Amino acid sequence: MWARDCPERPLPSARRRPSAGLVLVLLLGVACRPGRAPEAPGSPWPAGDLAVRCGRLIDGLGGPPAENRTVVIEGGRITAVLEHSPSALPLLDLGRATCLPGLIDLHTHLMERPEDTADLSIFLGRTADEADAIGRTNARATLEAGFTTVRDVGAYLAWSERRLRDEIARGEAVGPRMQVAGYYLTIPGGGGDLALPGIALERIPSRLRQGVARGPEAFRAKAKEAVAGGADLLKVIASGAVLAYGGVPGEPEMTPEEIAAVVAVAHAAGKKVAAHAHGARSIREAIRAGVDTLEHASLIDDEGIALARERGVALVMDVYNGDYIESEGRRQGWPEEFLRKNLETTEAQRQGFRRAWEAGAPIAFGTDAGVFPHGQNARQFRIMVERGMPPMAAILAATSVAARCLGWQDRVGSLVAGRFGDLIAVAGDPLEDITALERVQVVVQGGRVVRAPAR
Repeated sequence: MWARDCPERPLPSARRRPSAGLVLVLLLGVACRPGRAPEAPGSPWPAGDLAVRCGRLIDGLGGPPAENRTVVIEGGRITAVLEHSPSALPLLDLGRATCLPGLIDLHTHLMERPEDTADLSIFLGRTADEADAIGRTNARATLEAGFTTVRDVGAYLAWSERRLRDEIARGEAVGPRMQVAGYYLTIPGGGGDLALPGIALERIPSRLRQGVARGPEAFRAKAKEAVAGGADLLKVIASGAVLAYGGVPGEPEMTPEEIAAVVAVAHAAGKKVAAHAHGARSIREAIRAGVDTLEHASLIDDEGIALARERGVALVMDVYNGDYIESEGRRQGWPEEFLRKNLETTEAQRQGFRRAWEAGAPIAFGTDAGVFPHGQNARQFRIMVERGMPPMAAILAATSVAARCLGWQDRVGSLVAGRFGDLIAVAGDPLEDITALERVQVVVQGGRVVRAPAR
């Protein structure tokens, strides 16, 4: 069995979010047969009705690829997968392509850009309108790269990604379905605090330090504020960070009691907790405190791997971005401290990834997009496969396994009846060449074509 899933905890039903889209067009030397027009049930971006003919279909659940299947989407949701094409719907004929579920990235920062890391003081003067414009650009790039669902795990500017999530839901922006954390839960001067050399923390605007706390009770209060404000998940910074001043990735920052206080609030509200943890000790403490996913896990040891496997805590290991930081970060003049810590963690993380996979720990797809340009998320698949994960398992990590980590396994992550009509298509076979996923040619979200190449 390929999938190594996240633990299943019931969550409150998420409201349905209609996707933004474009008009159905001719694709890739493929035919588009006109038929009944999509209905408009009151939303400015109504979900589409569409039949998609696939030369090969990978359903996201780990079974063998099927040949010549048609995915039927009505009202934005998949109603059937057939061996024939129904005549009543518009037909998108991708008979020479491989179709897969829309991809999922569990670790993104849509409100941030890689060039911001060269000088973090840029956040001091960034307005909400400027942040919104950046988020919209990044969201479109992410969706057009085939990532139809993402988890945004925090921003310095509190709640900025909530605005983006809600704009996309209302059809006012083009982007993936989103879960958002609202802000980082972090200690003063920690990996989620905007600590800047030469600037006292008390001089940093409060809007950039919304989740800073110390002690279990203070963290419990901050967690309740996040839940009340509409966070879909909570994000704790358990260890030091690579891309933050003064932090030591291998050293703990939050205590186990502080993490457990956040977990208690989140789980009582039916929400999950993601823990930023590079160091082996922080990884073990976060898992024991009850977090649901473990982010980065760069310095994970065998005990941490065994705990993750035993408790079903998915490891979301961003094994690509170290290459970008070393090449482009160095070229852009990122702080030497950040470059040094990247070198200290990149290869160790990749070795830990291999050990975790071989040991049977659950692994889900997450990239830390925002450290590198949004839209390049699929570059991580190559590293995952090079470090021992079979191509099908890597695909599942970004489809059904990731969907379960979101608590959205009944909505996204597989091409079966009942799921949203989110689908991508690539030329060639990603099971033979995983880099095909870096060249997504067609993106369908909720039954509406949002990316197609010129004919």
